[in-house]
Amino acid sequence: MSTQALSPAARDTNTAQDRIYETDLPARLDRLPWTRFHTLLVFALGITWLLDGLEVTLAGSVSGALKSSPALHMSNADIGLAGAVYIAGAVLGALFFGWLTDRLGRRKLFFITLFLYVGATALTAFSWSLWSFLLFRFLTGAGIGGEYTAINSTIQEFTPARFRGWVDLTINGTFWVGAALGAFGSIILLDPAHVGGDLGWRLCFGIGAVLGLVIMLMRLWVPESPRWLIIHNQPEEATRIVENIEKHYRERGIDIPPITEKPLRLHARDHTPLKEVFTSLFVVHRQRALVGLTLLTAQAFFYNAIFFTYALVLTDFYNVPSEHIGWYVLPFALGNFCGPLLLGRLFDVIGRRVMISSTYALSGVLLAISGYLFQQGILDVTQQTIAWMVIFFFASAAASSAYLTVAETFPLEIRALAIAVFYAFGTGLGGIVGPSLFGALIQSHDRTNVFIGYLIGAALMIIAGAVQGIWGVAAEGKSLEEVARPLSQVQAG
Repeated sequence: MSTQALSPAARDTNTAQDRIYETDLPARLDRLPWTRFHTLLVFALGITWLLDGLEVTLAGSVSGALKSSPALHMSNADIGLAGAVYIAGAVLGALFFGWLTDRLGRRKLFFITLFLYVGATALTAFSWSLWSFLLFRFLTGAGIGGEYTAINSTIQEFTPARFRGWVDLTINGTFWVGAALGAFGSIILLDPAHVGGDLGWRLCFGIGAVLGLVIMLMRLWVPESPRWLIIHNQPEEATRIVENIEKHYRERGIDIPPITEKPLRLHARDHTPLKEVFTSLFVVHRQRALVGLTLLTAQAFFYNAIFFTYALVLTDFYNVPSEHIGWYVLPFALGNFCGPLLLGRLFDVIGRRVMISSTYALSGVLLAISGYLFQQGILDVTQQTIAWMVIFFFASAAASSAYLTVAETFPLEIRALAIAVFYAFGTGLGGIVGPSLFGALIQSHDRTNVFIGYLIGAALMIIAGAVQGIWGVAAEGKSLEEVARPLSQVQAG
């Protein structure tokens, strides 16, 4: 195989849109052994989930302080509304920034979305009324939603195929490192012995802004995705990036395996028309669209309904003081982080179809059982926390695999927008309805009503597991181009 990454095919025209390239760059990226480059890339980009975990945890952990805030005077219904507004921002942000990510590039967008997040979460700390708080939460969600599309695309396109499942699940699992950080921060800052009062919850949101600035500095060295560059008529830059990566291997004496795949022949393009986007998503790949939508909707309802109202269950049914909520979030976060970390390799070894369907179904069954025990008043607060730890050990791996599924089963040209569309549909259906519904159910102070909500979440997870088991794609160990042929690929013959 020639070391020449790209070579223009002979054509009678010089128009950029008519140029055809033959490239082995995707194969060169997939064959690379895991090294420090991949670790640093994953750390710099994957830490986004930490921010989301921080934001979601803070929203729950400071709910008691928000209700007693002299400026906000929030009710349980307002807490649920704030969660729904955050999700609404994430949905619209994902759609808008997802479209821009495919059009303008991964790198530009993961700086723009992070900048929006930092500004919005900092402003949240200065909220002066309920409506200002809701506005800033909406903008914070928009930044995080945009991050999901840009970051998922970039990581997928740099990660060698044989590590893609484990890496993606583990990165999504870092959401719970952020959750633990938010919980610990709330323990300190909401405690009247340290800060407490109205200042305490404001400083909690300041944590996210500070972390965001640090992450922005960490991303300065991350290059644009070569896979995105080669279809946007920038072959020289794509080649330079891959050659620089390979150079680090040679300088350290690390052997690079030979290329075994045939090179791709691609049409250059500067954008993908929206008509082609939707034809690909909902006509050509409609079965994959059904799977992605079902997985993301189920996990969004399951997670957002329960986690956004986690603190309310503890305070209203178990009489846990609001300043102690963080102590119960920490073990919950531990179970969620360990799930993807310990189960992730099985998604590459046993396979996507079996592992995704089984983790979804098992999560649903366990939630139904624990919901019944909650409804009967059998569980005390410690036992309830342990039950949630076990449930979400599996549910965390399941939810992470939903993002993996959408990111790897649609073509390169529309990958970010595909993530955005299904994240938006799934989160819009499950993430906005869930917190609002559960906020109202908890407000009734009736355990049976809350149990009904748990049963809805359990049923959605079991149905999603069945859909994945029947129609899911076995993408383990395959290149992204093999799983989903690029729209710009030249047909053989």
